[in-house]
Amino acid sequence: MTLSPFDWLIIIVYLVGCMAAGLWMRRYVKGVEDFAVAGREMNVNLGIASLAATEMGLVTIMYTAQLGFEKGLAGASIGVIMALAFWIVGRTGFIIGPLRMAGVMTIPELFEKRFGGRVRWLAGLFVVLGGLLNMGIFLRLGGEFLVWATGLPPSWLEWVMTGLLGLVLIYTALGGMLSVLVTDYLQFLVMGVGLVLTSVLVLINVGGFDLVDSLQAAWAGAGGMKMASHPFNPFHGSSLGWGYLLWMLLLQIAAATTWQTVISRVLAAKDAATARSMFTRTSFYFVGRFLLPGLWGAAAFVYFANQGGLPEGTTSLTAMPQYLGVILPVGIIGIVIAAMLAAEMSTDSGYLLTWATVIYNDLVTPCLRKPLSPRGRLLLTRLLVLGIGVFLLFYGLWYELPGNAWDYLAVTGNIYLASVFTLLVGGLYWKRASRTGAYAALILGAVGPVTFLLLGKQFAIAPEVAGTAAFTLAAAGLIAGSLLKPNRATAA
Repeated sequence: MTLSPFDWLIIIVYLVGCMAAGLWMRRYVKGVEDFAVAGREMNVNLGIASLAATEMGLVTIMYTAQLGFEKGLAGASIGVIMALAFWIVGRTGFIIGPLRMAGVMTIPELFEKRFGGRVRWLAGLFVVLGGLLNMGIFLRLGGEFLVWATGLPPSWLEWVMTGLLGLVLIYTALGGMLSVLVTDYLQFLVMGVGLVLTSVLVLINVGGFDLVDSLQAAWAGAGGMKMASHPFNPFHGSSLGWGYLLWMLLLQIAAATTWQTVISRVLAAKDAATARSMFTRTSFYFVGRFLLPGLWGAAAFVYFANQGGLPEGTTSLTAMPQYLGVILPVGIIGIVIAAMLAAEMSTDSGYLLTWATVIYNDLVTPCLRKPLSPRGRLLLTRLLVLGIGVFLLFYGLWYELPGNAWDYLAVTGNIYLASVFTLLVGGLYWKRASRTGAYAALILGAVGPVTFLLLGKQFAIAPEVAGTAAFTLAAAGLIAGSLLKPNRATAA
């Protein structure tokens, strides 16, 4: 489908408005704390909008739709697990309460107080490694959606990616967290309209509850394509399975308390109570985060099954945007594309700022003999945002996914989630956790995910095996290292 002039007008108006709002906030940035954590003045409502917008990117739409295409509605069970994890953490204040009260800008900064500067630096390295590898496919998947949904030539994908990244870099590098929070709020509103509108039109197209019968028929082998996974039961052996779901539970609790883009909102909140309220009130949102795009993916499967199969060149990842490009009418497709751009921009800006802040705060600053001036610190952080953008542009062009997009994101995040989560629990709640145990947890926790990324395709390593191994090895390393070589004060 080719966009009409009216569709392009909707998209351009949105982009101009978003850029103007982001650039406007530049005038309020006076230092690194304003740039990185918005002066720690974020209230609950703004926090909810920012957290929801950042964690609902176009890459989220793509991988959840791919889960819906491959697993049916069973794929949405991951969203239920995620919602439960955020609700529990918000209700109890587990980790996020003491973390906010510590007054730090990043998680590794907390580790220096307990385990020393070298542990902080190593933790920062793993956080950045996992975060950048995780974000590496965002632009590729965003470009895939825009190309397939709008009918643009595939050769334009790289240019679409470059242009989109350029817009985000401009306002993120200038306005930092203040720009991110304001644009997140706008993007949250636009994205909400797009999600609901698209879901209604998809349900109309598939005949509402007829989708259930169609998926059941596809599972039974009727129609043009057979669904290999049970479309409704995530515990079924052909679907996600018990082992995978248990890994998801571990991963989501770790992500709720450790994922730096989430924690950056905790650290920007007015106080610990605000952070806890933000988590509990946002938790339900994560069900829809998986369910609605998963519904689109499942509907795309039914649509192409009725057409006799996928067109040449279409994959489980690109089927959903191609399907939307067929069923959405003129005007509506413009609103949906604007909503997807909103999702992409909010996620990219939040992630760029987060990883730049960690590099500045935990990798560069500890190595400086003389502290930089306030102006120098702000300039360096802005340059790091630009540098990360360049890395992401090139990495996204050549890396080949070893499986589906969600598994890649979960495993790359696991590079530091397992180790840093284990270290946070030990550092905050176990007095005997030692520096040696911290080193062991960080290193061993990264073994499983890195092995999967390097050798996963060659040796058919299941992602849940690599992910669960990361948590097991990190916990074993912390406990064994701490008991074998306790800190001197603890030993005395």
